[in-house]
Amino acid sequence: MFVYLDNSATTRPYQEVIEETVKYMAADYGNPSSLHRMGIKAEKAVKESRRVIAASLGAKEEEIFFTSGGTESDNIALFGAAQARKRRGDTIITSQIEHPAVLESCKKLEIMGFKVVYLPVDRLGRIDLSSLEKAMDDRTILISIMQVNNETGAIQPIQEIVRLKREAEKRLGNEILVHCDGVQSYGKQQISVKDQGIDLFSVSGHKIHGPKGVGALYVRKDLNIHPTIHGGGQEKGLRSGTENVPAIAGFGKAAALGSADLENRIKAMEAAKFRLKQGIEKEIPNVRFNSSEEGTSSILNVSFLGVRGEVLLHTLEQSDIYVSTGSACSSKKKGQSHVLKAMGLTDGEIEGAIRFSFNEFNTIEEMDYVLSELKNAVLKFRRLGSFR
Repeated sequence: MFVYLDNSATTRPYQEVIEETVKYMAADYGNPSSLHRMGIKAEKAVKESRRVIAASLGAKEEEIFFTSGGTESDNIALFGAAQARKRRGDTIITSQIEHPAVLESCKKLEIMGFKVVYLPVDRLGRIDLSSLEKAMDDRTILISIMQVNNETGAIQPIQEIVRLKREAEKRLGNEILVHCDGVQSYGKQQISVKDQGIDLFSVSGHKIHGPKGVGALYVRKDLNIHPTIHGGGQEKGLRSGTENVPAIAGFGKAAALGSADLENRIKAMEAAKFRLKQGIEKEIPNVRFNSSEEGTSSILNVSFLGVRGEVLLHTLEQSDIYVSTGSACSSKKKGQSHVLKAMGLTDGEIEGAIRFSFNEFNTIEEMDYVLSELKNAVLKFRRLGSFR
């Protein structure tokens, strides 16, 4: 049996997405800036995808800008907002558990002269709201907090964050922007950027059964941020460069399919996650669940004490089960998970952590197979002593 449980790293594209992408590579391959018929066809495809993605976020079409993925969207949001508002202030607030696309950008911004405050989190990976209140002052220009953590699935209290920042704005007399990395929440929960009071929101195509190499950034309509890529003025000058029409068309198709059946998709992921979690609790002793009950339906992070996560990953791979030890964007780097470390886990707990991430196609039968292979592997390595 083949079981893919690394969906937070990437997803298998829907067949309809593959067909849509190929169509704009093989037949309707015009440049959307060209004035002839083929160019107009390509332009219409981009517009339709923009419309679909805007609707899925509760935004307006003119507020959606296409990028090469979540990393570029995060970079544009942080650098663009910081540069546009540097005369108003120099302080950016983020958390210790953000994706490297945000954390590395913040490190660069510190080199550029900005001050960055990294908020701590509790044992469940949720940010400390009291620390946020204390951190906001009249120099604060931007708060960047991910909506769902990519390693543990912890859901951050975005509406509470927005409420606190609005109170601070009244007190300080200075507008503070809120950016969310929504890469792990988009397509997995209902999102309305307007209702939630979010100013900037990053999403990625390949996390929702779309193509790799495409993403989008929501930018509130009346907001001015500086471009980070200059050139021909595409995407209203915010992100120059010929649009990746095949990927954008595929992204739009994935967003349309996912939005049309979101509730059932969430239920399917919840069922798979619950089955696996319940089985681990009953069958495998000495584990720590690093994902809370209130977390997203798509991620289950578990520490198997006395076993190396990487050894366990490769053992499961031999049974055609694919999991992760953490973020795919940093898994090849040496060192411990910065997320689990910030949550206060011990070295042994971090060393034994495995991330299972689900999609709507995962079945109960697959989870039972995973549990059987997982139990055998964990108990075997504990007998042998995988740390020796």
